[in-house]
Amino acid sequence: METFRFQPGETPVLLSIPHVGTVVPPDIAATMTDSALAMPDTDWHLDRLYHFAPALGVGFLKPILSRYVIDLNRDPEGVVPNPGTNSTELCPLTTFDHQPVYRPGLEPDAAEVRRRIGAYWRPYHEQLNGELQALKERFGVAVLFDAHSIRSRVPRFFDGQIQDFSLGTAEGTSASPALVGRVMNVLTATGRFSSVQNGRFNGGFITRRYGNPADNIHSIQLELSQLTYMDEEAPFSFREESARQVRPTLERLLSLVVEWAWENAAGRRRSAFL
Repeated sequence: METFRFQPGETPVLLSIPHVGTVVPPDIAATMTDSALAMPDTDWHLDRLYHFAPALGVGFLKPILSRYVIDLNRDPEGVVPNPGTNSTELCPLTTFDHQPVYRPGLEPDAAEVRRRIGAYWRPYHEQLNGELQALKERFGVAVLFDAHSIRSRVPRFFDGQIQDFSLGTAEGTSASPALVGRVMNVLTATGRFSSVQNGRFNGGFITRRYGNPADNIHSIQLELSQLTYMDEEAPFSFREESARQVRPTLERLLSLVVEWAWENAAGRRRSAFL
């Protein structure tokens, strides 16, 4: 079955949205609880929010399957990037609100987890890694913009309400400081939204796995508070009026990333998209 969708771009930038999928294969859905099948922890509507990306020449990659099937932003070996923090598993067993994902006795065993890695996790990452390598080969530089969103309040992970924009760069190791500085300048200059760099969300597995500035591959993660563009309770409706307020900042951010990438592309002229 098709597990992801990919559209190539014409710039050195790739947009990845690893938690936007909502499909659960029927055999897996039959083992899940009703609370999990409501998919409360999905990065709802992010592909709709970033609909401007192709017009900027940015390629995009997104899964079809839900993060409850397998979390594409987790290490397949089970390594936790921030030891001591509360995190969900590669194949999550509980929702962010500690509700069981599976009916009693139907949790995936080790063999099933391995099957899902091969069938669902690996194809996404092969495409992601292959495209970053192709961009670097073509342009001399590649930038991965890893887009996420989360409810503004999730006691399991953090106290109180998170900032509207949380930029993660693996403590400054996954992207050029010059690029990160420009992004933060945009965020801090909005006047409307709050922002933080390397706070609670300082870069997950994807950011850390692929960001390698020494090899001209840069990766940044942006965690967006869902309060800025949608209803945070079921049925998780998209709020177009709110989206119109936040989308211009996202578009400025991604345009800036594209501009920086062209400036650092080896022997390439700026794209006509800019």
